[in-house]
Amino acid sequence: MTDLTQRIRPARLAPDAALAALRAAAEPTRLRILALCHGRELTVSDLCQILGQSQPRVSRHLKLLCDAGLMARFPEGAFAFFRLTDATLPAPLLRPVLDAIDPTDAVYARDAARLKALNASRAEAAAAYFLANAGEWDRIRSLHVDEGVVERALLDLLPAEPVENLLDIGTGTGRMLLLLGERVRRGVGVDASREMLALARANLESAKLNHLSVRQGDMYQLPWPDPSFDLVVIHMVLHFADDPAAAVAEAARVLRPDGRIVIADFAPHALEELRRDYAHRRLGFADDEVAGWFCSAGLARLEPRRLAGKPLTVVLWAASRRHAPSRGSRAARQKEPA
Repeated sequence: MTDLTQRIRPARLAPDAALAALRAAAEPTRLRILALCHGRELTVSDLCQILGQSQPRVSRHLKLLCDAGLMARFPEGAFAFFRLTDATLPAPLLRPVLDAIDPTDAVYARDAARLKALNASRAEAAAAYFLANAGEWDRIRSLHVDEGVVERALLDLLPAEPVENLLDIGTGTGRMLLLLGERVRRGVGVDASREMLALARANLESAKLNHLSVRQGDMYQLPWPDPSFDLVVIHMVLHFADDPAAAVAEAARVLRPDGRIVIADFAPHALEELRRDYAHRRLGFADDEVAGWFCSAGLARLEPRRLAGKPLTVVLWAASRRHAPSRGSRAARQKEPA
């Protein structure tokens, strides 16, 4: 079995592509940008603050790096995050160079210090948001079994071998990414809330899980072609959904053959206060209902696991891909993002 530390395999490039990548990187500011975005993602304003350069100049450098295939741009509302591209593109050509840069060099040490201060500020702002809302989450957590029990049960449902690609839908604080990070080679969390994504980014940066990232997105229209992931997790999210069946169908769309989906949520209950005070759209889900979603999405369900609490019961529903989704299904009609 391949060791999890061997996450990135060198990409094979045509000579012209290799030359284009090397030319794009062979400039002082662009090499600093590559070093800063090695294992993390930053916005234009982040880079301007660290580099001490203007927005137009930084944007021009980023465009050149993206055009050369060294970096990728991920829009998020009015912002965009930039990160080194994955192993299928030219970025691996430069990773040994970036790893070899002397961190004590005056310019790079200053960049690192400014990055550290920026991350601390971001973490402080995210923690303040979490603190402001912690009372509501603590109230709900007190109604069901301890989260550690849920997490251990979820881990038991995962494949024994390392997972190549993980998708965490409704990632929130990134807790599932942190929990599963050492068992996956690559992982991404998607969430609609920029505040939650800021907190998740701070948590991943603190844990040094550079093979994980987060994206802003809609769980009904995931920005990936089908199939893309070996494991999809939907943890305590569906009770907020207007159309949970559609969310499951969309999750199934991006699931690879032999891939697995795991859903953790509440069994049916009668706590109307959760709908009234905490924006829960659904008061839990029945086993037959979830089984119907799996069947419609072409998934073979596994036996659900129930974790009784007072008064809420958490259920773990899991299923595996048994065939490709029908081309007539809503999930299959989703267009591949540009």
